[in-house]
Amino acid sequence: MEKFTYHNPTKLLFGRGQLKLLPEEVQQYGKKVLIVYGGGSIKRNGIYDNVIAKLDEIDAEVFELSGVEPNPRITTVRKGVEICKNEGIEFVLAVGGGSTIDCTKAIATGAKTDADMWDIVTKKVQANDALPFGTVLTHAATGSEMNRGSVITNWETNEKHGWGSPYTSPAFSILDPAHTFSVPRDQTVYGIVDIMSHVLEHYFHQAPNTPIQDRFCESILKTVIETAPKLLDDMDNFEYRETMMLSGTLALNDMLNMGFRGDWATHNLEHAVSAVHDIPHGGGLAILFPNWMKHVLDNDNAARFKQLAVRVFDVDADGKSDLIAAEEGITKLRDFWDSIEAPSTLADYSIDESSIVEMADKTVIARAEYGNFKKLTKQDSVEIFTASL
Repeated sequence: MEKFTYHNPTKLLFGRGQLKLLPEEVQQYGKKVLIVYGGGSIKRNGIYDNVIAKLDEIDAEVFELSGVEPNPRITTVRKGVEICKNEGIEFVLAVGGGSTIDCTKAIATGAKTDADMWDIVTKKVQANDALPFGTVLTHAATGSEMNRGSVITNWETNEKHGWGSPYTSPAFSILDPAHTFSVPRDQTVYGIVDIMSHVLEHYFHQAPNTPIQDRFCESILKTVIETAPKLLDDMDNFEYRETMMLSGTLALNDMLNMGFRGDWATHNLEHAVSAVHDIPHGGGLAILFPNWMKHVLDNDNAARFKQLAVRVFDVDADGKSDLIAAEEGITKLRDFWDSIEAPSTLADYSIDESSIVEMADKTVIARAEYGNFKKLTKQDSVEIFTASL
């Protein structure tokens, strides 16, 4: 492994009833609070009322920004920045899933700069501060509740980019698995795929001597695979929701990738698809990841794929070449995602070959080659998208 420094400043408040700690946490930063949330499900399931009641305990002055999109847009970010600046907001609270948290990170950053936030997202301008913010998580998926990453879409230019800064880690995150009971089946499936994809992105790297990190990754993948069918058969089971929620956080809070950098090519591919077609992130990953695996698999890296196949998917490798065992592992991943009814082709979202070149162009906006496990080009993107139709 490579040398590393690990620091995660987010306080994690995990478990049933932890929302009771919200007043204590928020009042450390101020009483002028902007609540950011999505399409209104938190009002239907009662979480909104509970959050407001807790903020009332400290006499907070509450402002709201609703309507955050599943792929949060820069136009929505700008609305939040304007509220923060006009109203002197002291603290921003995201109540929702990863999209809401990602949007909140951009709002908190934009509130402390004169630059347009899209220039920061596209790395033309560097962030140098952000308002303090926290999260009340309602969907197990992205891990944004305990990392500094964010993904924002510009629908005017059909671009979707990941970004982050030293100032975009939440001050605290409240994770009560009961808050995820109302997440519908399809969104729960997307979350399962997203969690597994984050772990897989870490798993495919080139650093030597990572047995601990490998086992961390493998244990989370196996746990998610064991838990997912049970959860989908019993959506109000607290223990299953609890397991999935903690898996999502651990999958992307930088614990799994100590000492190396994972691949992340599949996320780049999915961002390009979503930038053009605005599909669910987890749905896109379910389609693309097995096809990325097939595309990059070769004799030089087959041992890594074989290890995953044997340890996670219980492939019997006796008497088989590394390539054959690896291919069986990829098939087992595809079969598992099929079994939980995740999408498997771009056609599931009515995407055909007509936009392949446009999407491929977007995979190389930032650089001519992308991916860390194996470098890919625009032509690779075309081939993976074609295989995913």
